[in-house]
Amino acid sequence: MPHRRFKKSHPIESISNLPELGMKPKEIEGDIKSYYGHRLGRDENCKSVHYVYEALSLAVSDRLTERWKKTYNAYRKEDCKRAYYLSMEFLMGRTLSNAMLNLGIDDAVSQACYDLGLDLEELIDSEPDAGLGNGGLGRLAACFIDSCATLQLPVTGYGLRYEYGMFSQLIVNGEQVEEPDHWLRNGNVWEVQRLEYTQRIKFGGHTETHLDEKGNSRVYWVDSHDVLAVPFDVPVPGYQNGTVNTLRLWKATATDEFDLQEFNAGDYAESVAAKNGAENITMVLYPNDANENGKELRLRQQYLLASASLQDVLALWIGRHGNDFTDFAEKNCFQLNDTHPSIAVAELMRLLIDIHGLKWDAAWAITKSTMAYTNHTLLPEALERWSVNLFKQLLPRLIEIIFEINARFLSEVSARWPGDLSRIARMSLIEEGGQQHVRMAYLAIVGSYSVNGVAELHSKLLQQGLFHDFYELWPEKFNNKTNGVTPRRWLAACNPELAELITETIGDGWLTDLSLLKKLELHIDDKVFCDRWYAVQQAAKQRLIDYKKQELDIDVSVNALFDVQVKRIHEYKRQLLNVLHVIHLYDRIKRGDTANWTDRCVLIGGKAAPGYYMAKKIIKLINNVANVINHDPEVGDKLKLIFLPNYRVSAMEKICPGADLSEQISTAGKEASGTGNMKFMMNGALTIGTLDGANIEIREEVGDENFFLFGLTETEVESLRNNYDPVAIIKQDEDLQRVMNLLECGHFNQFEHNIFDGIVNSLKSPHDPWITIADFRSFVDAQKQVELAYQDKERWIKMSIINCANSGKFSTDRTISEYNNELWKLTPVKVNN
Repeated sequence: MPHRRFKKSHPIESISNLPELGMKPKEIEGDIKSYYGHRLGRDENCKSVHYVYEALSLAVSDRLTERWKKTYNAYRKEDCKRAYYLSMEFLMGRTLSNAMLNLGIDDAVSQACYDLGLDLEELIDSEPDAGLGNGGLGRLAACFIDSCATLQLPVTGYGLRYEYGMFSQLIVNGEQVEEPDHWLRNGNVWEVQRLEYTQRIKFGGHTETHLDEKGNSRVYWVDSHDVLAVPFDVPVPGYQNGTVNTLRLWKATATDEFDLQEFNAGDYAESVAAKNGAENITMVLYPNDANENGKELRLRQQYLLASASLQDVLALWIGRHGNDFTDFAEKNCFQLNDTHPSIAVAELMRLLIDIHGLKWDAAWAITKSTMAYTNHTLLPEALERWSVNLFKQLLPRLIEIIFEINARFLSEVSARWPGDLSRIARMSLIEEGGQQHVRMAYLAIVGSYSVNGVAELHSKLLQQGLFHDFYELWPEKFNNKTNGVTPRRWLAACNPELAELITETIGDGWLTDLSLLKKLELHIDDKVFCDRWYAVQQAAKQRLIDYKKQELDIDVSVNALFDVQVKRIHEYKRQLLNVLHVIHLYDRIKRGDTANWTDRCVLIGGKAAPGYYMAKKIIKLINNVANVINHDPEVGDKLKLIFLPNYRVSAMEKICPGADLSEQISTAGKEASGTGNMKFMMNGALTIGTLDGANIEIREEVGDENFFLFGLTETEVESLRNNYDPVAIIKQDEDLQRVMNLLECGHFNQFEHNIFDGIVNSLKSPHDPWITIADFRSFVDAQKQVELAYQDKERWIKMSIINCANSGKFSTDRTISEYNNELWKLTPVKVNN
């Protein structure tokens, strides 16, 4: 039967104009029951929590979708300038609780679940964390797009839809064991597949030059092995304002399901090889790039993200404006989240020149007016470098464009500094040597109108060190945008009891203007308020104990100082320094030096990259030391050391409210910013830290007396490097001698001989880049000040309130406002409800 056409009197709009969904408990309850019984086909005999979670999520998702469509139409009607945030990671965490909060239906959903006899907390906890990131970079991106929606800015996030996340971390015999994180095993109720926006991505092949129909010389990329990038859209709701922005995630698929010729010949494996090869691109988050296969896969991931996203934006533009790119730069900008998407610079040039017929100068003017680059690292080894040979094999047209960009750029450098060949070599996008490499960070700088760091110190060090040559050439490009976190998730959602106390005390305006928390300082002498603050924090600590009690089988006193360090395991973050202090405390207990003692529970969590040998050994050391301390009856409640397995966003939501002390102890000059420090501060934890990253600005906000400072400054670290002698430092410090002796004599590895020799040797090496030993004494002395402050309950409570009250600067609403006011220049668009 042929398809019937719609009658003119019944256009498609009449189908889409449905009555608005209700936000009351009974209306939500009805939708939950309808989804559970009809769409999911379940009844009272089904015992799985998952289907109830899915029914509730579908009911909430429907309400998001109403606002999503209105937001899309508002942006389309305004024809407003838009920004696009390109990131290899979006560490979103769980969606349900965040969606409920931002829709303003927390109470209604709670009541609906109560009436249905459902445990809402159990449903929320049954949702897997979205496996789309592995650390601070991805979590920052998630906070950024939350703030964009809350500020009603037309910003779309672009990322990759990884089938498997970072990995699930198990601890077996004290060692990290990685298991696949198949977070999409049961599907994702929050995403919408948009096949109509699928893009074709080229790999391999070669280039040819021909005359086009107008007689112009054009380059054609031919004989390529293409894959398809299929978009899946995820809604990003603003805080109770009707705006729902989009996070578009690309999944790689084959252009053909299988090779029919191979299939007919009986070789099934070969017939689906192309399909499997294509889907591998977005199968796993950040493959290990220690080998050539890993490097190739990672470059494929980066190119797929950049090419699909840019093609998508250009298609949207052409749909509204045709092939006229005159005003494109005035209406669009791209923010590159770190160096990973920097290939977008060359890809935009390719698309504008090869596909849309622009001349080089016109295309370059558009590119360098629309691209903005955020750098997130001071570690040179963390900057992307790809071999030219790999580029030629995988992206032949892109390497031609990069060489052309470089030639034109170096002529500019030569004109500014004639005859300075060493500078030209330093600044070239192509690093010479045994094998040529493309310096991707340099490509991002050359092709962008803005280059920013993410904390005041970080941005200063980029200008003075890593990118100094470029800063001398283009000082106007460089700026700072100190990071932040969203207070909706990292205070209101994760710590509702504290949020309720704050709202009751100063009103609810702080949720969208975090600077209003400053009003809390007016209440630090109010005993009733302080007592309630303390009670809320103790309750949060008890919830943290309960959260981990069954898994870890360890008793912890809620009255102990909860000393927390949770972040990626890396030598520069110095979990080792933390462990040295724990061993020092253990040694004091064993020697009977416990006068005026403060009970302490040290919690450390984080994942080590699978190929990072030393980081994995650090995890092993933490667990071995914990095993000795926690089973020593002489130590008892005086000291506990706990490693928290499988650290992730949902775990941090439990950990963050229960922390008393936040450990931010990286080697000065190595941490770009940090955002965990902000989350802890926002929830009233006090910080012990070096003058590194955003610690400096946190200390400026709270005052010196409310921050526990230790360690060498970045300048002192650099001046020490040439004459660093950790062995001499150890000899001069009896406490440190005892700590090192316990490590070296095998006290924590009596049946595993020599397993920590590498750690000991690194600590005692004069070439230790993290100079951990140099900061030991200062760290121990600062920790004594922590103990004295904690023993004075009234003082600690006031310091806690002051930390929370002065966290306003560290909201991503402030960060995003700065990006917008200074770089993007978007106009907020109100969405009519």
